[in-house]
Amino acid sequence: MQTSVTERFLRYVQIDTQSDPYSTSNPSTEKQKDLSRVLVQELQELGITDAELDEYGYVYATIPANTDKPNVPVICFCSHVDTSPDVTGAGVKPLIHRQWDGSDIVLPDRRHPDEQPQVIRLAEHPDLKDQVGNDIITASGTTLLGADNKAGVAEIMAAAEYIMQNPVVKHGAVRILFTPDEEVGRGTEKVDLEKLGAQFGYTIDGEMLGTLEDETFSADAVKITIQGVSIHPGFAKGKLENALKIAADLLAALPKDTLSPETTEGRAGFIHPGHLAGNQDEATVEFIIRDFSVAGLHEKEQYLQQLLDSVLANYPASSARLEVSEQYRNMKEILDQHPTVVDYALEAIQRSDLNPERRSIRGGTDGSRLSFMGLPCPNIFAGEHAFHSKLEWVSVQDMEKAVEVIVNLCQVWEERS
Repeated sequence: MQTSVTERFLRYVQIDTQSDPYSTSNPSTEKQKDLSRVLVQELQELGITDAELDEYGYVYATIPANTDKPNVPVICFCSHVDTSPDVTGAGVKPLIHRQWDGSDIVLPDRRHPDEQPQVIRLAEHPDLKDQVGNDIITASGTTLLGADNKAGVAEIMAAAEYIMQNPVVKHGAVRILFTPDEEVGRGTEKVDLEKLGAQFGYTIDGEMLGTLEDETFSADAVKITIQGVSIHPGFAKGKLENALKIAADLLAALPKDTLSPETTEGRAGFIHPGHLAGNQDEATVEFIIRDFSVAGLHEKEQYLQQLLDSVLANYPASSARLEVSEQYRNMKEILDQHPTVVDYALEAIQRSDLNPERRSIRGGTDGSRLSFMGLPCPNIFAGEHAFHSKLEWVSVQDMEKAVEVIVNLCQVWEERS
């Protein structure tokens, strides 16, 4: 199945859609709508007449049913248009490394002449071993690529084009949803599920070819606010209790060989400090807490409170407040109640001559929250790798397979209804 997915992807990644975790607007950056407006126009050009962009940056559209069967469930395919705040997404120059020969990929651009080039090494990216002979798309070395999640966006768009142009593909009504702000944890904040009108959904935001993720981390955010004792440093002996030093002691007390992203894998969760700010009077430290169970989250939060209490014992005039905010929960709790939504996806992957593999993701997707909002929503591979970095890459052939899986999945739902 040859589709327009590569051409679309190359265009979409050149539109800067980086989201902003510190913005209070919806969407967090107006530039996300630059891509969303393009998508609405292209959907309308495909004959999808109800495609629209709402005030919050969400794109809704419907591929009308073409089946005579009356009870085919409405399914939804969802991807997010924003890219990570971790690395700039402005001025992306996508490069295609055709028929990749297995050697390290040296990216040509540097920010400064004396800077070392970015290199995608096979030894550090083991998933590349299956890509020899394929066409690999990367950025040029100074930006991320944006395959997370514009690969998914392009795949849904290419699948929509194929379905609209090939009425032999029988399907029920298919809803398309493109969201903003997934990368800052707000991808479903303003979604209108009643308006969406779908019974089951799939995010197209996964990594390795053939994989389906039906389990995610559960996630909380923790903010610790430290109130020190401030006084002029010239008169501070025996009186000053520097909030920044208290924060530093807390960070230094974290384990060095466990409980961090850099020391864990598989099903092990972590405590990850992500932001520190303040002065000698007051400082804040922000953490993300991750575990596959809510009980595991609570254990880590209690452990962090114990560390904080231990550090504060050395600063008797200071105080601190630990606040926990729920971010998302493990989608498996919901998906286990709706096994067909996963089973049909595995069948669609198998129909594409792939070996389907169920995985747990050490992270979350819009599907995590959508599942708990009433739309059971596992995550299908998009082919994106090394996301949130300048070494991000995706395979043309993997994207084509993702398009095929989306088309197959529409047919599976129609046939099984």
